[in-house]
Amino acid sequence: MYIAITRQHLGDNFRGSVRDFVRYLDKENEGKAPELQELYFNHKENGIDAERAIAEIDANTAKLKQREPKFYSLVVSPSQRELKHIGDDPEKLRHYTREVMKAYAASFYRDQEVTVKDILYFAKLERERTYSEKDREVKENQASASKILELQHRIRAIKEGRRTGDITKLQEKIKALEAEAPHKQQGKRIVPGMAKEGYQSHVHIIVSRMDVTNSHSLSPGSKFRTSETILHGQTIKQGFDRDKFFRAAEKTFDAQFGYRRNYVETYHARNVLDKDPKRFFSALLGLPTNEQQAARQLLFKAGINLPNIPTNKAQLAHRAMMQLKKGIGKVLESGSIGI
Repeated sequence: MYIAITRQHLGDNFRGSVRDFVRYLDKENEGKAPELQELYFNHKENGIDAERAIAEIDANTAKLKQREPKFYSLVVSPSQRELKHIGDDPEKLRHYTREVMKAYAASFYRDQEVTVKDILYFAKLERERTYSEKDREVKENQASASKILELQHRIRAIKEGRRTGDITKLQEKIKALEAEAPHKQQGKRIVPGMAKEGYQSHVHIIVSRMDVTNSHSLSPGSKFRTSETILHGQTIKQGFDRDKFFRAAEKTFDAQFGYRRNYVETYHARNVLDKDPKRFFSALLGLPTNEQQAARQLLFKAGINLPNIPTNKAQLAHRAMMQLKKGIGKVLESGSIGI
């Protein structure tokens, strides 16, 4: 399970409205009949149209300065293994999202308890993902892509009379390079913009910075987990505990759907890997044989070939350890574990 929290982008062309973001989220609805389009939902309702989501988020910005974020974006991205476990069921994902938002509310540190009833949010389920330049498969295909592009330029130059050469032979070379590319999907080289195979469901959530009464700021971007400050002579509690939120969201999925999570899929493992990679690998090698094999298989499918790593400090190759940490870290953060 990978969950990301991002604040509203405040660029040079800053707009206070959530409209541009909603328009981006509606990309999967383009060209679909109204009855096939995916609409928004909140804690109590389904079938909410985009205009209502825009209107309510945009109207809920009291006391916020022009350059302050008016909303936050959450992306809930179950792995393919998790999606397979629940049958990629959209209703189960909606129900889980509502439970996630309970955990989100409970992670605020305030004088009065914050519950999901205090949160103004709209969520939208998406069923597709496309490859981008950041994906491992695209990066590892880049050498082939560059050579193919160069040959295509040569063919164009020949057709335009700027060069001489045998177009047929160049086309055969392109065909060979396409076949040699390390990552293909349905026989075609993976390129940016190509739809990903398999279960790709995920949920985008737009959360207002202000509570539903439009009177109290609830920012998950706080640099404090728990903190107290003096305002007008009174002690005020503030903060948002991201660790608490991420752990709760993970435990909720496991409890709700009876999911048996492997060590490498856990939020705890990501933290250990970041802070103490040797302890991460030691914990991995200390797992029961069947769990260790499952962990290695998950990592291998995600592009990480895990060797037998020595735990003896004198034998430990620091550079190799750091390279493995970097590779596994990218996979864990991308939500790729569990393919």
